[in-house]
Amino acid sequence: FVVGVNEDTFDPGTHHIVSNASCTTNCLAPVAKVLSDSFGVEHLMMTTIHAYTSSQALVDGPTRKRRRGRAAALSIVPSTSGATRATGQVITELDGRMDGMAFRVPVEDGSVTDITAVLGRTVTATEVNQALERAAVGRMRGVLRVTSEALVSRDVIGDRHSSIVDAESTLVLGDRVVKVVAWYDNEWGYSARLVDLAAHIADHPSPGTPESRRSRGASP
Repeated sequence: FVVGVNEDTFDPGTHHIVSNASCTTNCLAPVAKVLSDSFGVEHLMMTTIHAYTSSQALVDGPTRKRRRGRAAALSIVPSTSGATRATGQVITELDGRMDGMAFRVPVEDGSVTDITAVLGRTVTATEVNQALERAAVGRMRGVLRVTSEALVSRDVIGDRHSSIVDAESTLVLGDRVVKVVAWYDNEWGYSARLVDLAAHIADHPSPGTPESRRSRGASP
């Protein structure tokens, strides 16, 4: 589940094991959802420029995947990303229409996703930003933010939003090809959504649990 996108489909009767997806999925999915709902999406490519993580090596060493064995704090490391596949499970109409990859870079926190999509109709950059702004003050309030500030990665550290759209970087090519750039704190923003999802699940207890019986006014 991605909060702001599909958490309302949670069914306590059938969803017994849930996932909050990844930090990159939580950044990508809100933008992809707005583009899909507002304009239609034919195809979408994503590249995340991601802070290096503890899964990477700090010094060069032997690994099964050679690039992942290179010193994370000294190199830009191309890597795979499962964010588009996970987003396709969250936004089913986009399943099979997206792909992407990651570049792990030597910063300790603060990442950015570069999203390029072929839309279903002609648009302008202003229309795209306006659609994202409407979502940011509506259903996706607290999850999606749109800003015209001249941000760099350090500026988003500590920001609770899953996706911070850099409005000045929105581009349109040939009327239907759009680029949206979205920043995210890959640690704090994701952690905030994990708490939100846990709270949502707690508000919808499974049938037969004491919490469910109490919510219906039944005796324990």
